[in-house]
Amino acid sequence: MNKKIFLIFFFAFIIRLIALNQSLWLDESVTANVVKSFGFTQIISKFSPTDFHPPLYYLFMKLWTNLFGFSEIGLRMPSVLFSLMTGWVIYLIGGTWAAAFFLFNPLIIYYSQEARMYMMATFFLTTALYYFLRISRSLDSRLRGNDILFGLFISLAFLTFYGSIFLISAMLLYLLFKKEYKSFFVSCSLFLVSFVLISPLLYQQFLNSKIALASVANWSLVLGKANIKNLLLIPIKFSIGRISFYPKWLYWGIAGMWTGFVALLLIQKLKVKNSFDVAQDKQNLDSKIKSLLFLLLLPLFLGFLVSFFAPMMQYFRFIYLIPIMAILLSLNKNTSMYRYIEVLGFVIFSLVYLSLPQFHREDWRSLVKNLPKDKPVYMITASSDPVKYYNKNLIINELKSLSSSSSLSRKIIIIPYVTEIYGLDYKNLLTKAGYHFKKEVSFREVAYEQWVK
Repeated sequence: MNKKIFLIFFFAFIIRLIALNQSLWLDESVTANVVKSFGFTQIISKFSPTDFHPPLYYLFMKLWTNLFGFSEIGLRMPSVLFSLMTGWVIYLIGGTWAAAFFLFNPLIIYYSQEARMYMMATFFLTTALYYFLRISRSLDSRLRGNDILFGLFISLAFLTFYGSIFLISAMLLYLLFKKEYKSFFVSCSLFLVSFVLISPLLYQQFLNSKIALASVANWSLVLGKANIKNLLLIPIKFSIGRISFYPKWLYWGIAGMWTGFVALLLIQKLKVKNSFDVAQDKQNLDSKIKSLLFLLLLPLFLGFLVSFFAPMMQYFRFIYLIPIMAILLSLNKNTSMYRYIEVLGFVIFSLVYLSLPQFHREDWRSLVKNLPKDKPVYMITASSDPVKYYNKNLIINELKSLSSSSSLSRKIIIIPYVTEIYGLDYKNLLTKAGYHFKKEVSFREVAYEQWVK
């Protein structure tokens, strides 16, 4: 490893440690509580049927937490490591600049600190991409093991995150289009084995998702409908990360200019008739551009179409495409100041998120710590995992039961989290029951309310 790439990975690791112990938010606390409460087989048989993700990540995290515990840092460290390993695979594919564009991408840094499956899936898919790109160069039949490894990693990706199917489909279709029939057959056969194994669980999850869409009033808004706004948010968030601020005209101005700058450089680099660094050898630039663009754009198109029927058009569900974007951004062999500006811009947006607490995750840790100890707490229990994580002994009452309860205490605490998603007008229910609002105590993106009879 040369000195430059060592420094890049060292700095990438250090920057990921900043604010790594911030409060868990809802989805991360689900991860924590699942691996705390269920055994390996129970994760598959009891938890997964009620979830919307495959079980491989939870099984991995069960093993990890048995060794390293359940702290915020312990839960998030796998994502840190998976993002660094992904960066190394990108380095093997596209060289130093490709690795830098990925490792300091602000959205990647955000999700490399998330105790969820997205970085694990990104690692598997990027490794699959590595073997996918090697398949067409494996003229010697002895190197055809790439087919098996490609099939293995797309299977692992699918068993980690169902949304991987869009990039998997694009890669398999490309092999078919290029008449790589043997590679297609071998890798597709391995993938079908994993699909058949998980299909009973997937079918049960599909049925439960239909029930959730029907019973939770605004659930489709959370999942991400197929519309122009959600589609346009993908390049913006891929460029500036999760930060958002007021006034909105200033946010959209900054976000639009930086996203336009990145897009312009990408377009210019695609016009450069030169080759770029690959760890093993050189490939034809035109062929590589076409294949990478195909793999970048087709998954978005497929995801957009599917979201008309099963909403999932959220930018973070396509985070596994950022490695392809990073490789495309590195195409120009000649070093220029624009490359440094790109990396510097990514670092600046990343540091804005890391250094300013208002851009961090929901502060459930502070909320739970400051809850009054002598008043009953009501919230939608389906979303109470953060409270359970930070205080497992706290009794949480179902907020939806307010409509049928006549024996409420004179003073109660309401945590109104996700009530809009469930379409629950709890204020009207409390007012009819003789309560009046006393005060709200707010923390970052979460709050609790005191109501008095």
